[in-house]
Amino acid sequence: MPPLSPDSVDSVVSALRSAGCVFAEDEAELILSTARTPDEVAVMVDRRVAGLPLEHVVGWARFHGLRVHVEPGVFVPRRRTEFLVDRAVALAPGARVVVDLCCGSGAVGAALAAALGAPELHAADIDPAAVRCARRNVAPYSGRVHEGDLFAALPEALRGRVDVLAANVPYVPSEEVGLLPSEARDHEPLVALDGGADGLDLVRRVAGDASSWLAPGGCLLVETSERQARSAVEAFTRAGLEARLAVSEEMYAHVVIGFRH
Repeated sequence: MPPLSPDSVDSVVSALRSAGCVFAEDEAELILSTARTPDEVAVMVDRRVAGLPLEHVVGWARFHGLRVHVEPGVFVPRRRTEFLVDRAVALAPGARVVVDLCCGSGAVGAALAAALGAPELHAADIDPAAVRCARRNVAPYSGRVHEGDLFAALPEALRGRVDVLAANVPYVPSEEVGLLPSEARDHEPLVALDGGADGLDLVRRVAGDASSWLAPGGCLLVETSERQARSAVEAFTRAGLEARLAVSEEMYAHVVIGFRH
């Protein structure tokens, strides 16, 4: 697209700022660099002003150095989840089999595959829209995406072979979903946000079944909140995993890690 005039750029920034976009200049830059025509710029600005998440507007999100395709109605990968990827890579640099459970866009699986040298990659999600999106993102790494409820979606041949099991499960308590920013509660699927009464329903389910899927010495990594971390560690321990907590104050990220004995 030919460069827009300074007045046109200023009008985009002004429209975004008026809509409450805190980082209006940065968002304008992303929109202008993604749109192919002035008409597309106008459409994108209108959608953003209407409250659509920026990543859904431009069709991609930056995650762990990758440009991840994101579709409307699919959970947008959070930058804090890059800490989970970093911990997995540090703990299992030679991982041969990686599973991204509750994969959403497949961002975690794609990032792990890119960092680990293209291991055998599998991803799974219960949401058909997420599965379609993830297939696009893991295709460069020959990843396979399966549709279904947690481990029920995975091929039985993976049982006992998984070196890294990344499960970015929903962990927002049900009664707090309505308190989320409108970009999340109005535009992302409830199944990707609602973690049950205390937010840990899926954490317990994944931890309870993880050992039979992990290879000896394999690890499970789950993101949680600061106030849920102790209960999540206890759930891992009750499930027979050797549990530890990793924290990044800078990214405000809390990851519970469990190892198969």
